Amino acid sequence: MNIPFLPSEEEHPIVLKKKSLSLADRAADTMTQGMGSWSFLFIFGAIVAIWIALNVYGWWSNWDPYPFILLNLALSTISAFQAPVIMMSQNRQTDRDRISAKYDYAVNRKAEREIQLIQKDLEELKEMVKAMGGKKSKNK
Repeated sequence: MNIPFLPSEEEHPIVLKKKSLSLADRAADTMTQGMGSWSFLFIFGAIVAIWIALNVYGWWSNWDPYPFILLNLALSTISAFQAPVIMMSQNRQTDRDRISAKYDYAVNRKAEREIQLIQKDLEELKEMVKAMGGKKSKNK
């Protein structure tokens, strides 16, 4: 990866890759981000608790009596869709990390080359100052 200059944030490879994601990919990332939050866990836990309470105490008709077969079916269905969505999002994150690592490596190599050039120029300047009869540098 040849980087002649440091690009702006909009030109960073990760940003460009994110802009080119399909609608399904963006939806999977958004769902994964939402499902991986504490608010999702609390809301989901509250829904399950309310479901169980309404069916155990049966203030009106029990649509899913104990052992909650319908709830089990719903949770299994959610899990069946949730796992592949999370894995797709993780695969994209791995791709982003790989691109970012390559980009960081290229930037670091460029910085190293520039530092070496500056160091070489500094050494040449020191030699020129010495040749002109200047004082010795204390930083040797």
